[in-house]
Amino acid sequence: MTEPTSKDALDASVARLNEAKDAWARLPVGERIPYFERLRKKTARHAEEWVRAAVDAKRIPEGSPLAGEEWLSGPYAMLHGLNRMIATLEAIRSGRYPRLGAGSVRTRPDGQVIVDVYPGSLCDRLLTSGIRAEVWMEPGVTPENLTDHMGSFYRSPQARGKVALVLGAGNIASIGPLDVLYRMFAMGQVCLLKMNPVNDYLGNIFENVFADFVEAGWVRLAYGGADVGAYLVSHPGIDEIHITGSGKTHDAIVFGSGIEGEQRKAANRPATDKPVTSELGNVSPTIVLPGPWSAPDFEFQAEHLATQKFHNGGFNCIACQVLVLPRDWSGSAKLMGALQDVIRRTEMRHPYYPAAEQRQGRAAGHPQAARLDSEPGGRTLITDLDPDEVDSLFDEEVFAAVLAQTSLPSDDPVAYLQRAVAFCNERLHGTLGVNIIAHPATIKTLGSHLSEAIAGLRYGTVGLNLWQGAGYLLQDTPWGAFPGHTYQDIQSGIGKVHNTHLFDAAQKAVVYGPFFPFPRALLHGERHLLPKPPWFVTHRNAHRVARRMVAFEADAGLWRLPGIFWYALRS
Repeated sequence: MTEPTSKDALDASVARLNEAKDAWARLPVGERIPYFERLRKKTARHAEEWVRAAVDAKRIPEGSPLAGEEWLSGPYAMLHGLNRMIATLEAIRSGRYPRLGAGSVRTRPDGQVIVDVYPGSLCDRLLTSGIRAEVWMEPGVTPENLTDHMGSFYRSPQARGKVALVLGAGNIASIGPLDVLYRMFAMGQVCLLKMNPVNDYLGNIFENVFADFVEAGWVRLAYGGADVGAYLVSHPGIDEIHITGSGKTHDAIVFGSGIEGEQRKAANRPATDKPVTSELGNVSPTIVLPGPWSAPDFEFQAEHLATQKFHNGGFNCIACQVLVLPRDWSGSAKLMGALQDVIRRTEMRHPYYPAAEQRQGRAAGHPQAARLDSEPGGRTLITDLDPDEVDSLFDEEVFAAVLAQTSLPSDDPVAYLQRAVAFCNERLHGTLGVNIIAHPATIKTLGSHLSEAIAGLRYGTVGLNLWQGAGYLLQDTPWGAFPGHTYQDIQSGIGKVHNTHLFDAAQKAVVYGPFFPFPRALLHGERHLLPKPPWFVTHRNAHRVARRMVAFEADAGLWRLPGIFWYALRS
């Protein structure tokens, strides 16, 4: 753990940010762009150092394909987001704002506006063939007034700036810097990033990456635990706060801790008058729909499910925690068998996150739990939960390598889907993201009922045949909880980040992927070139693919594509 920043140094950082905040708020768009471009170059320059530090800290073996997770969720996510931000800023500068493709806006039968945001280029179509994403707007937005609900900061720039405190996450390395960039890009704020003690080993790297912003007085970093965070939260020089973390931490910031904090929360009397936005995770579900699956389908989707749970060792805010299966489908047992086989073939990860072994141990004490590893912090599968019973696995995010499973009646596909939507909305804690897995034949049979189900799911990101984590990675899509939470019932938080199209009234993002991987997809009529995605925990060359994808985002030379495709196909 890095030495905590002293109060004198914290005061000096906040003072410098306040001195420089107006300059950033007033800076013309054309003068902002070079800062983002230099940040992109520095990110690429320090990418290998960044990944090496994360791999060492998480005890990923040297040469392991699992290093691909660090390349993708670290430098790749950062570079991908920067490229999208730069494209938007260039569009605004040239008067082509907002940055929307021709024919990208449509409406549902109920009038809700949907905007196609990905893919946005030929490179997108080549690199992530078969993946697409759209953003659904809140009621009241129409095709005619959509642009009035985009980029409010650039429509009415503020003469005075603000200082935002960003309390960084300890699991995914790009969360903190991307949250800083969103505040600067979308809201014109300068930022103090307090590194999480879990990954503050990246602090020096981030200071080098943000060197131009630090020199100008627009970004500062701080280190330390809860005491440093508490000091900054109450600091008079901080105007707004953003946190990625737990609901308990959020409540301590907004209402205070102990009995007094509980009383304040009950009375809805916040201890701070500063606006607080947040991303707080959830009990993330995956709904599997019945269909005519073949043996290769069960194997591939079992790898997909294992990834949804065990990517980054299970320490993801959108790691699948509850698997919802059709009770009357014979494929449910086959899928569970294939999933257990996949888990046993993959190596157990070091439980690097604090208190993971304790949380894992509590879950392993569940009467229906089966431990798949003998070591402390080992993976645990809990099956056949009663969907009608109260269970802590429905109410609390475990944030460890624990996967639960429940079943719903499925005698009728439409009724099963409706039950699954109601179960996820009403029984599970949080609204950050949900996954659906469905065979193309099932999708065709369901018709408009599937679209209605997606509309009915009260989640910030919905993934159909694509892990919702792709919604974080793409960043053309807003990332955050479904709108409507309050400080008293915070669930998965308030507000959105990423959102490189600058939508002011986004309700949810929906990301789509293919059911079959390439080349098997060609036998089933799916036209795409996406093999097993490189974020799969079973991809044998994930580290080689991801490293080359980072290089491509840093410098999009078409000559880089053959190397990416070569290793991607050798999965």
